[in-house]
Amino acid sequence: MLPADVPAIWLRDNCSCPDCRDPLTDQKLFQITDLPDDLGVANVRPVDGDEEGWEVVWANDGHVSRYTAEWLQRAAEPDPRTEDGKELWGTAARFADGLPETTWAAYLDDDAERLRMLQAVARLGFCLLRDVPLRDGQAQQVALSFGYVRETNYGPQFEVRVEERPNNLAFTNVAITPHTDNPYRDPVPTLQLLHCLVNEAEGGDSGLVDGFAAAAALRAQEPAAFAALTGTSVPFAFRDDTTELSAHRPLIAADPAGRVREVRFNNRSLGTLRLPAEKTEAFYAAYRAFARLLLAPERQLDFRLGPGDCLVFDNTRLLHARTAFARGGARHLQGCYADLDHLFGTIDVLKRKEAQPC
Repeated sequence: MLPADVPAIWLRDNCSCPDCRDPLTDQKLFQITDLPDDLGVANVRPVDGDEEGWEVVWANDGHVSRYTAEWLQRAAEPDPRTEDGKELWGTAARFADGLPETTWAAYLDDDAERLRMLQAVARLGFCLLRDVPLRDGQAQQVALSFGYVRETNYGPQFEVRVEERPNNLAFTNVAITPHTDNPYRDPVPTLQLLHCLVNEAEGGDSGLVDGFAAAAALRAQEPAAFAALTGTSVPFAFRDDTTELSAHRPLIAADPAGRVREVRFNNRSLGTLRLPAEKTEAFYAAYRAFARLLLAPERQLDFRLGPGDCLVFDNTRLLHARTAFARGGARHLQGCYADLDHLFGTIDVLKRKEAQPC
């Protein structure tokens, strides 16, 4: 039998018959107000065949709907953007046996390998592609392999190297502490790609921190601090000679069920908070508590990008960092932004292709 806790209105709204959904687009052909107010089930019977499922006959109009056990299971899967759809890693020790990585050739040639890497980004927050060609604009080609490039005021790509007149500390040789990029944008770019072309300088190593794991730890250890950060919108801002950007968002964004969905943490871009004194003090106490978790050395996964390495990571979940490097040494990365919705969509297409019989 169908699960007892499945509401009738939900079942009927999700009927997939040709009268309810267009067979080509899978889009609904009715409005929710078209359904009877007093929906009732006349009969439920198993569907004949190899696939487990049920047929529901509706009492009001005799309409017949079919539901498979596989569909019901997929419908119960968590939002992949929230912490429930992730594997949280509290410390770098999670990757003692190696990083989620593959070569660019294997990624392109093997759908299963491409799926494995994209699922690593969705589940763990990142993947590393090796032996990516040392060509201008190659980071954009990686983005186009699963989605589209998000263009910003930096253009379709940006150069991470020492500039004479930098408009961002990223374009200097100083150390950059763990942060998420572009918190002053609305919406924020959800994926970042960094492709290493040259890294001959002393220093300049990369680091990643799982912001979702730190947020979950804060919720468990200091629930009042978690509530303060999820409940307070703070100003983020960026400006240079030609650009003025700002957004008001919480440092930790949660969905209505309280599940962490996004982290914005960037001390360089945090603007001036204007709240009553009591709320300001509560925010700063929570901010400091969260920062202590995020900046704990054991939480940071450290590694060095070499020429041909391309890092793909979730900018709404992972904080990234860089050690200082010698100014005279050559170091050049190219980066671009993309978005998670396209990555998740490519994952679903590849899974669907994988499930098709040969």
